[in-house]
Amino acid sequence: MENGTMPSYFYFTLFNDFVHMKYLILILTLTVYLAIILFNVIILFVVFKERSLHEPMYILISCLSVNDLYGSAGFFPRLMVDLLFDTNTISRTACFVQIFTIYTFAMSEYTILTLMAYDRYVAICNPLKYHKIMTSKVTALYMALASLYAVFSMGLVIFFSARLPLCGTDIARLYCSNWSVVRLSCGTSTLSNNITGFFVTTTTVFLPAFFIFYTYVRILIICQKSSKEFRGKALQTCLPHIISFVNYSIASFCDIALSRYDSDKFKIVALIFSVEFLVIPPVLNPLIYGLNLPEIRKNIACLFQRSKVGHFPE
Repeated sequence: MENGTMPSYFYFTLFNDFVHMKYLILILTLTVYLAIILFNVIILFVVFKERSLHEPMYILISCLSVNDLYGSAGFFPRLMVDLLFDTNTISRTACFVQIFTIYTFAMSEYTILTLMAYDRYVAICNPLKYHKIMTSKVTALYMALASLYAVFSMGLVIFFSARLPLCGTDIARLYCSNWSVVRLSCGTSTLSNNITGFFVTTTTVFLPAFFIFYTYVRILIICQKSSKEFRGKALQTCLPHIISFVNYSIASFCDIALSRYDSDKFKIVALIFSVEFLVIPPVLNPLIYGLNLPEIRKNIACLFQRSKVGHFPE
């Protein structure tokens, strides 16, 4: 492929290094995926059934669960098929579909965390105006606009990447990533890809991160001037979000940073960090919100108590 071609498939090379462990990895993968589905479906069910939870904060938590299910569906089923049938190859079309799914999941995760930070900022810093500013319609509008932007920006990224002639088919990952495809290009400038990627990363990662940091600085200032009881309630509602944001930011940063280097030098480290943002947040988020927020925790407890005695909520 010296002159560059448009290959009809890509080959995942990392599977060759874990052939002797594939069934163990398959069992772990299936277990984690089922846990992700179970935990997030419980959150969605509780929020949907309990009318007292039909508020912006809990609606955004539900959106986070939906997004985690969406991102997981773009990664886990394909991984399990590769492990079970030793295919290790993916068609060009399926590869770009996976890129679109995983990257829109990543963008939406940051968007939802940003909206959650704004929700907490309004609730704590402007409590009297909260119900006027954060309505269900406004929350839905913000989510719709953010989703449209994620779809449009990733469509643009894939448009530029799909046009590149490639001089290879080997991807040193467990899934398709945009940079893994772009780095296979030859004979063509990738300047437009780099500019588009930088713009999308800035608008969907760095700007939201800066905004979240700003909101928590303002929240901290308000809390310092308030009573101990107020600080305790503020911390109780903000702590789950802070944990989610820090966890996801670290996972995303490590993935972005390591993807630019030769993974052959540290395959295990690169492998762990390349899948962390697809594994840890979808598992951790429902546990964090389910265990830390009293309203959700109470309703989950009621749900399990009713199921034990054979009575389900109507």
